[in-house]
Amino acid sequence: MKIFFTTLIAVLLFGEGSILEPTQKKNNLKDSISSFNTDTIKARLIGLNKKTPIDISYTPELEDLIKKYLKNRKKFFNENAKLINYYFPIFEKALQNNKAPLELKYLPIVESRLNPRAISKVGATGLWQFMYAAAKEHGLELNSYIDERMDPTKSSEAAAKYLLKLKEIYNDWTLAIAAYNAGPRTISKAIIRSGGYKNFWNIRGFLPYETARYVPSFIATMYVLEYANEHGIALYKEGFTKNKTDTIHVKEQIAFSHIARFLEIPLDTIEFLNPSYIHKIIPKINNKTQAITLPENYTILYAAREKELYDYAEKEFESTEKPLPDLYSINSKIIYKIKYGEYLGSISKKFGVKIADIMRWNNLSSDKIKENQRLIIFPKRIPKN
Repeated sequence: MKIFFTTLIAVLLFGEGSILEPTQKKNNLKDSISSFNTDTIKARLIGLNKKTPIDISYTPELEDLIKKYLKNRKKFFNENAKLINYYFPIFEKALQNNKAPLELKYLPIVESRLNPRAISKVGATGLWQFMYAAAKEHGLELNSYIDERMDPTKSSEAAAKYLLKLKEIYNDWTLAIAAYNAGPRTISKAIIRSGGYKNFWNIRGFLPYETARYVPSFIATMYVLEYANEHGIALYKEGFTKNKTDTIHVKEQIAFSHIARFLEIPLDTIEFLNPSYIHKIIPKINNKTQAITLPENYTILYAAREKELYDYAEKEFESTEKPLPDLYSINSKIIYKIKYGEYLGSISKKFGVKIADIMRWNNLSSDKIKENQRLIIFPKRIPKN
């Protein structure tokens, strides 16, 4: 599914074609020796450390990880170069607006492999893998139609603010990155257990395994892509241009399929540019304007035929036999322990939600559940007993 996603987007945005020219492939071979040389890696890490406020320190383990990424992930980076070119300007703008280091743009690669619809086993969602509480705290909207954790622009702005907040807590960007992964409480506990050290490398032994690996993974990813040219990764090859898009306010409820058919826009393009609309429907919410991102030339057409488009959408909704999903806000989360004899249908009825939503919130691939299993629920109602 991930391969299909990235291939599809590359074709949609930039067309087909080989990323590496034959001469570049030869340069890859020439550079292979220096890329894996310890002195070269040390020198390049020193160069990175000078250009960023993030503490970049050499360790033998980091060197091993860099070498591993150079062997195993170059193909991924080359195949997703066009996707990187699409998202990085969005990340950079949000980071720049919040005066955060631009190098933090590499975090979504570690977090989600640049998949805006990525959902982890614990429910973290989107490019920046926001958990529910952090998303709500930083102003992202979540309801039965919209999950702004999947919105590239809004989630990037929220992530930049959150990272800045974490940096203010620890006065260290590396610890802020670790806290982004594990949460502030985990980092604070590790500092105490270490005897008061406030350097990531000194508290690393007191952190969970995933977090202990998280910062080195981020640095290794930064290293490989900051020196992309030296490694034969064509991130910014001539001809890599981001198609111009524009945002238009939507005044009535409308489905992606209506817009695609009426304006003759590829449906895949609309879905890629607007991943936060869960049902591929833009709802009408009182006192709140929704927006959709389209290729620039289509926003002009949308504005010119807006009234006709809404009339068309209304008729399409009226003719459908399947009822539209209810619109409700997701304002609270509970962890529900499954009781003997319960199944997803009974639990969904108890809390007034849909089975599909429970499966999505908990990343379930089937409706099989068991007693004492815990489920994340965003209840529409709380049962009396």
